[in-house]
Amino acid sequence: MAGISGHWAFAFGVLGNIISFIVFLSPIPTFYKIYKKKSTEGYQSIPYVVALFSSMLWIYYAFLKTNTILLITINSFGVFIETIYVGFYLFYAPKKARVQTVKMLLLSVVGGFGAILLVIQFLFKGSIRGQIVGWICLVFSLCVFVAPLGIVRQVIKTKSVEYMPLLLSVFLTLSAVVWFFYGLLLRDINIAIPNVLGFILGILQMVLYKAQLLS
Repeated sequence: MAGISGHWAFAFGVLGNIISFIVFLSPIPTFYKIYKKKSTEGYQSIPYVVALFSSMLWIYYAFLKTNTILLITINSFGVFIETIYVGFYLFYAPKKARVQTVKMLLLSVVGGFGAILLVIQFLFKGSIRGQIVGWICLVFSLCVFVAPLGIVRQVIKTKSVEYMPLLLSVFLTLSAVVWFFYGLLLRDINIAIPNVLGFILGILQMVLYKAQLLS
């Protein structure tokens, strides 16, 4: 049974990589609009900064665990593509948004990740490192799913879905389902639990999108 469970976990992991790859690429139309208009307008950088930080944490977690190559592959791509997105955003953002984004980068990617790395490496040993980083990953994965709520609030306020791409919501929901089962099969709650919230919030965004179109 353990072998069968392992095969299913690998299958869901591969599928999760494929869907997450699409999720990481789904903002491309958004950035094409930014490029065409030469301005970030109402788009926010929070989801991309948080996703970058989260991917970095998951890579660190994966190196502390075993049989996690599928986490390493997709999150390595995540770090690469999110870095491009953030750089692109900074190039076209107005001064206020650019300053806010730089502050977030310094606080999370430089300060936050650096502090976590130093504390874990120097104060903890053995398997406890993986457990603590896993808890941190769990929390920040929840932040990744919660980050778009700012856009949801904007949609409700402006009655416009322009800044909440449906494609991204759909693939985030699918990704949450697949990674939930991957974590469940590996008996890794740090992977499974955040994706429950991811599924709920993904459905919420799609329902809101449909409601705004019908209103």
